[in-house]
Order: sequence, then structure tokens, then C-alpha cells
Amino acid sequence: MKRSFSGKIIMDNLKSFVGEFLKCDSGATLVEMTLIVPLLISLSAGVFEFGTMFQRKLLVEAGLRDGARYAARCDSSFTGLNCESNAQNIAASGTHDGTTGRVAGWAANQVTVAIREDIDTVSAGGVLLYRTNYDDDNTHVRVVRVSTTYTLTGLSLLSYLGIGPLTITAAHEERVIGF
Repeated sequence: MKRSFSGKIIMDNLKSFVGEFLKCDSGATLVEMTLIVPLLISLSAGVFEFGTMFQRKLLVEAGLRDGARYAARCDSSFTGLNCESNAQNIAASGTHDGTTGRVAGWAANQVTVAIREDIDTVSAGGVLLYRTNYDDDNTHVRVVRVSTTYTLTGLSLLSYLGIGPLTITAAHEERVIGF
């Protein structure tokens, strides 16, 4: 005797199978972890990488501040020091001889030290904010500007995502005091 399957029996069997499959949760945790773990690892790596970038930025800015402070108070005609070279070394390494690095890949030759003598004095409401002995009428202030451009290297997650190397461009200015 020949049996024929009707479409209703097939659909009933399919509904029964799908219902049992949806109720079964033996592999659900594995599937959820497979979907979530790569996202969590990427997020964690991003947090660490952002922290590294932020730390390097702060170290570069602190170095520029230190270098500008030194250059603003150094007078090579009086002391015989090479103020510009020492300020570059102090900015990049924290020492006048440049023996240790403040930030990996940042060198003293990437630091620019410039003294500008044509800065107009700043006044607010008729009150002179900066006084200087640079000229007799107190109209100009000598300012030292220490600046740099530093390329952040070794950022693995950003390079993996196709984002090129990031560049920090920073500067710090101090009024020249000298000796």
C-alpha cells in the first residue's frame, strides 16, 4: 500500500521541530559569548589605547611647559649656556643633556624654541597686565614659544581599523624673564 504525505503533516512536523529547537538552550551561552567577546575585547583594547594616547599627550605638553620655563629664564650672554639646545633637551627628555626619553619616539630635534620680541603688551581695561624691561615704554613683551609635532606610533587597534598615525601638535609660551 502506498502512503502519501500531505502538506499538513509536513508543516505540523516542521512546527514541532522548530518549537523544540527554540525551547532548547544548551548552546545559547556559547552563541552569546561568541557574539559578545570580540566586542568586549575591542572595547577594552580601545580604552587602553586611548589611555596611552592621552598619557603621551600630557607628557608632551608637560615637556613643552618645562622647556619654555627654562628658556624664559635662561640668558646665554650671562651664563654662556646654549639655552635653546638645553630647552629642547629638557622638553624632550626632562634633563639638560637629553639622556632619557620622556616619550618614546620624541626627540629634542623635534622641538622648536623661538623667542619673539614683538609681542604687544596685553592690557585689560587700561591696566597693563605684563610689564617688561625690554623697552622703555612697556609696549612690547618678549615671549619664548616652545612647540613640537609628535606622531603617535605603536597604536595597534587604530592601525588595525585603518586609522593612520595620529599627530600631536602642541606649543607653550612663557614671558621671557632672563637673569
